[in-house]
Amino acid sequence: MQNPGSYVHSNVTGFLNLLEMSKSANPQPAIIWASSSSVYGLNSTVLFSEKDRTDQPASLYAATKKAGEEIAHTYNHLYGLSITGLRFFTVYGPWGRPDMAYFFFTKDIMKGKTITVYESPDKGSVARDFTYINDIVKGCLGALDTAKKSTGSGGKKRGPAHLRIFNLGNTSPVPVSTLVSILEKILKVKAKKKVVPLPRNADVEFTHANITLAMTELGYKPATDLEAGLKKFVRWYLSFYSGSKKKSS
Repeated sequence: MQNPGSYVHSNVTGFLNLLEMSKSANPQPAIIWASSSSVYGLNSTVLFSEKDRTDQPASLYAATKKAGEEIAHTYNHLYGLSITGLRFFTVYGPWGRPDMAYFFFTKDIMKGKTITVYESPDKGSVARDFTYINDIVKGCLGALDTAKKSTGSGGKKRGPAHLRIFNLGNTSPVPVSTLVSILEKILKVKAKKKVVPLPRNADVEFTHANITLAMTELGYKPATDLEAGLKKFVRWYLSFYSGSKKKSS
């Protein structure tokens, strides 16, 4: 909300630039790209399926990812590009994004800072289908291994091409309050928490992936539960940042 242009620049213009280069290549590449579970927006279905409606985004980020899916459809139709979109569900793990909750929760808990935990309007905990990075990578490789070739060349379509979309999640939503409890257990530190209502203009209350299609078509099978994944993340975090301090000193 503070810098909307950056999302359009990266997720719409950036993706368009990639497709423009790819359509004119000879041979054309097959493209695997990252969409997002956020495209499901205000969908109230318990299991998010690829067949569900995705025309009610709850954030600009979600809208730009949905725009990417529509642009992908257009370039597949016009130029014969083979395109596979992967809707990632809350990816976490080593080398993750510092702006993700699990990452800055770990940082702030260790520093003794208060963390903000959102709750839904019915006083329940916001939940996410946390998916460990290794499982996501296996899904990406499955998409690469099963992608068919593009059918165009030099910007001209020669025939129909692959256009696919898959959910990549852990299909096991966990309340954010449970995430905090697991981090407390691993770090052996009690978190200072401030529980506040989820703002109306914030993200959705829960995500839950139906991964049947990815399991069938890609051989996708997530194998890392949240506690096991967070243990690996914390091990990396402690090693990485202790190493950074030694180098800077």
